[in-house]
Order: sequence, then C-alpha cells, then structure tokens
Amino acid sequence: MDLLTIRHEDFTMYVECSKFEGIWNKAKGNVGEENLLSTYTWSDGVEAIERNGEPIVKGEKAPAVFFDNAEYPIWVDFNKEVTHAQFGSILQSDNERFTFRKSTLAGFINYGNDIGKSELNLIYKIGKDTKRFTLGYEVLSTKLNYHEHWRKIIEDIEQEYRMLSLDYMKRTFHGFTPDTTGETPELIWWSVFAGEQQKFIKACRNIIERPRHRLQGYEVYLRADKLKRVPANIENELAEHRREQAHLYRVEEQIQSNDTQENRFLKYALGQITEKYESLKERIESINGLAAEKKKEMAEVQATLKHLQRNPFFRTVGRFKGLNQESLVLQRATGYSQIYRTWNLLRRAYSLNDGIYRLQSKDIATLYEIWCFIEVSHIVRDQLGIGIDDMEHRNRMEMNGVFTWELGKGEHSRILFRKDGVELAELVYNPKHTDKEDDKIGIENVESRTVPQKPDIVLQLKKDDVQKGMKMTYLFDAKYRIDGNVNGVDTPPNDAINQMHRYRDAIYYRDYDGSELKKEVIGGFILFPGDGAPLDVAKARFQKSINEVNIGAFPLRPKDDQNRKLLESFIAELIGNRATEMLSDVIPQKGLFYTSEEPKDAVYMILTIDKDVNNDVENIIKGNCATIIMGKKGMEDTNDIQSVRYIAPIIPGGHIEGYYKVRKANLAHVKDEEYPIRIKFDVCDWVKLEHPAKFGMARAAYRGFCKSRDEFFKLCQELAIS
Repeated sequence: MDLLTIRHEDFTMYVECSKFEGIWNKAKGNVGEENLLSTYTWSDGVEAIERNGEPIVKGEKAPAVFFDNAEYPIWVDFNKEVTHAQFGSILQSDNERFTFRKSTLAGFINYGNDIGKSELNLIYKIGKDTKRFTLGYEVLSTKLNYHEHWRKIIEDIEQEYRMLSLDYMKRTFHGFTPDTTGETPELIWWSVFAGEQQKFIKACRNIIERPRHRLQGYEVYLRADKLKRVPANIENELAEHRREQAHLYRVEEQIQSNDTQENRFLKYALGQITEKYESLKERIESINGLAAEKKKEMAEVQATLKHLQRNPFFRTVGRFKGLNQESLVLQRATGYSQIYRTWNLLRRAYSLNDGIYRLQSKDIATLYEIWCFIEVSHIVRDQLGIGIDDMEHRNRMEMNGVFTWELGKGEHSRILFRKDGVELAELVYNPKHTDKEDDKIGIENVESRTVPQKPDIVLQLKKDDVQKGMKMTYLFDAKYRIDGNVNGVDTPPNDAINQMHRYRDAIYYRDYDGSELKKEVIGGFILFPGDGAPLDVAKARFQKSINEVNIGAFPLRPKDDQNRKLLESFIAELIGNRATEMLSDVIPQKGLFYTSEEPKDAVYMILTIDKDVNNDVENIIKGNCATIIMGKKGMEDTNDIQSVRYIAPIIPGGHIEGYYKVRKANLAHVKDEEYPIRIKFDVCDWVKLEHPAKFGMARAAYRGFCKSRDEFFKLCQELAIS
C-alpha cells in the first residue's frame, strides 16, 4: 500500500518510503506518538487524499508522512494529455531528481536536516494552459519535538543572536509575525515581499486604471460668451465691458488632478520597492543551485514592476514629501490600502512566532550545534557564579552567502569568563584552521600536525596549581544524531565517540616556537538530543566512560532539565577541582612534559625532601637517584612547575650538596589522605657543588623555593661552607 495517495482531477500521485515503519517507530520512541501529527492543505482539484488508506481532511491534523533524513520516491500519473510536467522546488537539485516521460513524472525527495512546514509543488501543461498544484504539510524530526523543542531552540538562539536562526533556499519554512522592535534584515524583506508581490502588483494596476482624483483650481481668461457661470466678483466688470466682445475675464475653474498625496505615495513606494527588488534579485541569482523556474519568476516580477513605473499615469504625479496627516484613502480605499499595507510590512521587524508569513531557518543540525554552544556558556557562567556583565563576548555574527548570517568561528567567536578582573575560563565556538597556517586550530599555541581538527565547542579552564596561567582544555561536539536505544536510554553515535578519541590524540600544545609538542586535550564529550530516565542515563556506558577515560557523551535537549543536570554537575566538578586532581588519571598533559632545550626563564628549585614519600633520601642527597617526589607543602606553594629545570635537594638541617637536571615531570599517587597526588620529577646529570651551602630549616622545611640561575648560585656562594 502506498504511504500517501492524492487523487486529483488531472492526476494521481503516489508517495512511498521503504523504511517508513522503522522511521515512525524511532520518532515515536524519541518524541511520542501524540507529537507526530501534521496539518495538510492543498490547492483546488483534489478529489481525495489518503494516508495508508485512511482519508485526510483538509486543514486538520493527521499522522505525519514526511520526516528528516528519509527518502521519499514520488510518482505522478496524469489522467489527461500533458505536454510537460516538472517538480516546482526553488532548488534546482530537487527538480533534477524528477523526470517526465509518457505522462508520468517520477523522482524522489529527501529533506535532510530541514524540518518545518513545506510544500510539494507540481507545474504541468494541459494543452496551452499551465497549471500548478500545491500540497502543504509539515516535515518532522525523528529526534526532537518540532512543535516544542524546535521553538525552544529558536527562542534561545534569537535571544542571544537576533536573526542568526534565519536562512534562505531551504526546503522548509516557518510561520512568523510582525514585531514592533528591531531592524528589518534584507532576508526578511525578501521573504515578506515574496508573499505580497502579486497583491502589490494587482493593487498598482487597479489604481492606475481607476485612480483617486482631487479637484484642483486654476485661473483662466475667457470671453463673456464662454463663461458657464458668472462669479459674483466679476459682475461689475461684466457690466462695464458688456459691449466689448473681445474683453477677457479672469475666472477660476476646477479640474480633476492625479497629483494627490496618495498617488505621490504610490509612486514613491513603487520606486522604492522596485529598486530594492532589483538589487536583491541580482544577488539571489548568483546562488548556485537556484531553480531555473525561480529565476524566470523573479525576472517576470522585476519586468512588471519596471513597466508599472514607466506608466504615463505617473507623469502628472509629483514628488512624495511625506504624510503630514493620516489618510483614510491609504488606509481604506481599494488598491491604496494594499500598497500601504505592503509598504508597512516591509518596514517592520519580525519574530518567529506562529503567523501567516513565511520564513526559512537554518537546518536543525546547525541550530542544535549553536544552541549547545549557548547552553554550555550558560552552564559555565552559572557554575562560576558570575553575572552576564562578567562575560566578554568576542564572538560576532558574520555574513554568509547572500543575506544570511552565521556565528563567527575560532578567533571570531570567543566568550571570556572573568571575576574581579581575573580570567577564569574561555569558551570557543568552532575553532578552525587559518588559511595561512594549516596546522593551527584557532586556539592560542594549539595545533594539529596531521589532518584538520574541527571540534564544535572548546572549553578552557584556567588553573594555577601546576603552572601559572595554565588552561585545561575540554572538547564538546554537538551531534544531531541518536544511534539507538539501550534499556530505555538513547545512545550517541559510535563514530562520534571515536572522533573524540581522535581529537584528543591529534591536538597538541606548543608553548613557544621550537618547543616540543605536548598533549593538549584532557577530555572529549558528545552532546546529543538523547532521552532517558536520569538514573538510567547515569549508568549508561557513555556516561561511565567519562570517569574512566575522559571520553563520553551527555544527552542535551530543550526542556529536559533532569538530564541537563548531568552536564551541569560535570562542568561544576571541572571548575572546582585542582589541576593536579584533573590530571591524575590521564595521559600527562602540557605543563608536565619538559623540553630538552632550556628556556630563558629556567629556574632552580631548592627542594626539601619528604621522607614519607621518598624511600632513599640519602642517595637523593648524594646525587644517586632517578626520581624525586615533591612534598605536600610544595604542592601548595609552587605554582610554576613548568619553568623548573634543576632541583637542588636538601634535608632538614642539611646542606645543598649539588643539583639535578629535570628530565620530565609527571603525577604520582602516594599514601597520603590530604595530598594523595604528587608531582614526580625524573632527574639526571647530577652536578656537585664545589662548596656545599648551608640552608636552614626555618626557610626550607617541605617547601620548594624557585630561584633564577644567577640567584641560585649567588645564594649558594653566600651560604657556602668553607
């Protein structure tokens, strides 16, 4: 049985979908069957429409047929002699999927990630008559509730970035209404006029054919026999010159004039709209993939507007100088009211509330990605306990294509979180490679040496307990996909999880030019529109893996506050933990690997050896060891481990006998309840001082004192034992 059958007086249309049962069950599980309804409308000539054999009533809700990312083969068998038929999409790629042969039009359509209201348009010829058929319906998401979740995503995005949600040349559209505030982007202008242009043109023609006039007085000079009436002011003059047949009398006559305030407004509005239409038409025609039928339609509208402008009617109409008072003619008169209405609509801003006007938005995958970025920024702000004024938005909207906008990427889209002037965190949207340096990620000192790496969202948290100013990097990738359902919990796509492993392995940190590469990413996490009971989600494999390997996923969907708390708690933990705790169970990161080349700011650390965690203190002091573990006091007081290149060990009451070169540093677990994680130095190349330096207990107990090279040797010289 065909999924959808349309019986028209001129044809019969069949819509199929081979995997529809699986698509329906998937959407039913994610959204609920009660939310899988669509409203169907159609143009004249339809005799019956059936979905799986069940009749559909025009204008009423019925189970949906069309979903995102599904392929729908369509056949149209014409009953009458048809010389030509085509699919009427604004996208040439859609039209090219359909072929007309022997009274049958066949092809397929796939909406991809475009959801919302849509129309299926047919254009066909019977004899010399060109006919059109339109079927209206809604394309729903299998993952989110279009009637609820999509609107929430749009509202959140529009609140942060007005008009960022909008797009052009999409297969679906949405209702919108006039708003009293805001500006009118060119996309809004074009979208509104698309629905108004035929009414506007018809109104112009009606006015030109039957314009409103006004009586206008003008002076003329006439002989007595030409006077139709004798005004009182020339009666005496007429009596005085009654015998002079050639005498001319000055009188005022009334004629009907087209030069009215309303006709001047018509001339102004027509000129303004024609000029705007022409400029936007040229830009739209440059878009690759625009259907030939759409180009033809735009050319016809432009030609009609320019033809109306050249009408002789406007030769007697003066220049518009504004409306000094309300005009009942413009508000109520036939034709004039339509012109005034269209002109007003084109001047207004619009909001994405249900309305009679059409507006296209970005595809749902892109909207979901932007929404996730906004949600993460709100969570970071709330967990840091700062206000909106403490967030520095360096991100901006950039023009994309003809007249739509996108959120800037990488260096063009950052949010800095500060408190009392101190930077705490940074959030970056879609960092990307630059054109000049292909290995750059778009984050300071971060790069990839192989293929481009483009995570959606990068969160960097500033931590000072291992290295001053060090930033811990976490990646989030928003995926508008659900792989399956296990024990009532939606699962993220496996390839997306694998991608996070690749990100962590491929993205490196280079402290300065010429330094060694160091691992940069601590963890990577997928954000996806999944669902499930919070307790069950917490037990899911993709959640458990976060604690085990710092790779996993978080379900994040609009109006799901319960599962959102999982992400909130995780980010709160990242913000609250010390860097040493965060690095304890992962591959050593930047700040814990050292380069062989000594930097200019290399320092010497005078380190009192903690006997509780170092087994062979005597050999450490004498220069016969390979590792040294820092004491707990050193963990508190030393904030610049990265710059330490040499360690001079001492014991309480002892002397500085010499110093080691630091080969590298890592984290180690020790038996200490207060500080179970310590920094372990791998050391080599013992250098014995010519004269040991006496270093007192009061200044050195369990602490690490960092000195520059000059300061270290000066101190040793002052404390030298002769």
